[in-house]
Amino acid sequence: MIGVNFWERLQRLDRRVIFILIAAVVAIPLIWPPRPKLQISPPTQKVFDYIEKLPPGSVVALCFDYGPSSAPELDPMAYAILRQCLTKGVKVIVMTLDITGKQMKSHALNRVVAQLEQEGVKPVAGDDYLDLPYQPGYTAVVLGMGEDVHKVFPIGTAGGKTQPIGTWPLMDRVHTMRDLSLVVDLASSNTPTMWVLYGASRFGVKVAAGVTAVMVMDYYPFLQSKQLVGLLGGMKGAAEYEQLLKKPGLGMSGMGGQKWGHLVIIAFVVVGNIGYFASRRAARRAAGAAEVG
Repeated sequence: MIGVNFWERLQRLDRRVIFILIAAVVAIPLIWPPRPKLQISPPTQKVFDYIEKLPPGSVVALCFDYGPSSAPELDPMAYAILRQCLTKGVKVIVMTLDITGKQMKSHALNRVVAQLEQEGVKPVAGDDYLDLPYQPGYTAVVLGMGEDVHKVFPIGTAGGKTQPIGTWPLMDRVHTMRDLSLVVDLASSNTPTMWVLYGASRFGVKVAAGVTAVMVMDYYPFLQSKQLVGLLGGMKGAAEYEQLLKKPGLGMSGMGGQKWGHLVIIAFVVVGNIGYFASRRAARRAAGAAEVG
């Protein structure tokens, strides 16, 4: 039987031990990624299916409207969507309405292209993918794209080269927003709303979104009204997409660390409360025995 002294010692446990234990259970799934079997949510399935059904040569705009603080949740979505598009012949334009997304889009595109080249897939710079520069004023940018994409973005970058927008073969296919088969906005702010209000409602472009977990509920009304094609929510949405793609990545690894981290925290809360009440009970018994004596 566990004695009272055990619970008292446990309550005095050095907090550094707790920090180390949590760090370990979060880090292990990142080093040895698990292969969980997830139940795919319908909003995630809709985004995947829509892109999967696009004919080769279609153009998708992938918008990186987030910064480094939201990268753990949104980067895995970006990697998975870029991989899906480029392996099935769908052309991709990466862009951002948020200045913090400038480096995020370039890093994600270069990473996925490099991985595909190692696997024998050779996306053609400027024809299969293009990186558009950040332009300030997101409402003006979206409205301007509805009229003339080439005027909004005078230059583009691909394969380490920056050239006038009209010199890239991909842009022969895209003159206005209506030439895009889909816009996917990965965001940590309200930019998906801008795409719905101005892109979908005014110019008729199809819009999907990937958002952080705390934002998901804000966008379900747009999903229910069919103003969004589909919706990816947080790390779970990224992991589900990787499972659909049959290419486990940071999403699944992150879900494993998140699960075990939560379990350890819950265990410490339960054990701490047991120890607290056991100590109180022992103190009451000691006080009663002293009164009797």
